[in-house]
Amino acid sequence: MLKMVEAAMVTQVHVKPPLSTTPYVCISTGNLRRKTRGTKLAKSCKAWKLIAAASASSSSSSGSFNRTVGEQLFRGNEISGNKKERSKSKKRVFFLDVNPLCYAGSTPSLDFFGYWISLFFSQVSLSDPVIAVLDGEGGSEHRRQLLPSYKAHRRKFLSQLSACHKFSMDHVRRSQVVIDVLRKCNVPVVKMEGHEADDVVATLVGQVLQRGYRVVIASPDKDFKQLISEDVQIVLPVTELKRWSFYTVKHYNAQYNCDPCSDLSFRCIMGDEVDGVPGIQNMAPGFGRKTALKLLKKHGSLENLLNAAAVRTVGKQYAQDALTKHADFLRRNYEVLALKRDVDVHLQEEWLIERDRCNDSIILSNFLKVLEENKMPFQQKRSHS
Repeated sequence: MLKMVEAAMVTQVHVKPPLSTTPYVCISTGNLRRKTRGTKLAKSCKAWKLIAAASASSSSSSGSFNRTVGEQLFRGNEISGNKKERSKSKKRVFFLDVNPLCYAGSTPSLDFFGYWISLFFSQVSLSDPVIAVLDGEGGSEHRRQLLPSYKAHRRKFLSQLSACHKFSMDHVRRSQVVIDVLRKCNVPVVKMEGHEADDVVATLVGQVLQRGYRVVIASPDKDFKQLISEDVQIVLPVTELKRWSFYTVKHYNAQYNCDPCSDLSFRCIMGDEVDGVPGIQNMAPGFGRKTALKLLKKHGSLENLLNAAAVRTVGKQYAQDALTKHADFLRRNYEVLALKRDVDVHLQEEWLIERDRCNDSIILSNFLKVLEENKMPFQQKRSHS
């Protein structure tokens, strides 16, 4: 059921984001699928004020010459041919996976959010529409019922932090500040109770594609690879390079030598250690990445592979035994890892209009001032520990 969709397009500026304790939105580590090393970006976060200021001049530029590095990378990575030309002619819509940007490793960090969001607005999305999505409360519950180990270590981590009243208050305040910044930058924010942000994004991506747009998902979450196509790309924050980098069909094929349509099936076989989803190699040690890719390249999908293995030999004996003995295990992994595309959320027309970015530099500069003047107690505590 739709609990809350916040999509106000606020345009006022010079208003400091309030450090309110109103708990109307919550950001968790639910979608943080990969760790970032805080030490490598510590100095960069101090410099993101300059990026925010630079966005003022870039917001007034126009023409293909003034398009930024992000746009140039996008154009350079598209596949040639008629399909490429059709794709390039479509307008872009960005989805922003907010949760991972609010953490440096396992530590909540508004500095990191400020750094990555400044780069994102000034060098990647520009004036294209952006839809921000957050995790809803209890979003992982249906997956935990299928697999109790799903994100078990994250639940333990959050329960330990939640036991501290000061952290709980700071958590709400950080969430409020993030929402305020996004809204003032004319970004609609969507949060669905009972659903992870991944599922909400997957559902909305389908609706955007039906309207003839192409999609770029801004997230380090590898789960989104199952959505990659000619019209769906990923742009991810690369800590080592200190910039956003596009990841396309071309990159996927080069990395896996496999069609992106098989990505979900591949991960079901290999498992996802970060999310607590075991792979088949736990029961069949010889069944590794090479075997999985070879079989999927031939059969196309996990279901096709399992159906074939049930009636004939599909590979070496160890692989055949694993597929026949652990078919239910693999199908359960599929249910856990597959992104839902039927969340009860509906795309709004106003979310697709060109984003007014003329006030980005002012809003982000004010945000930096708030961080400098109101250091979060939790961050201060961590810095002195």
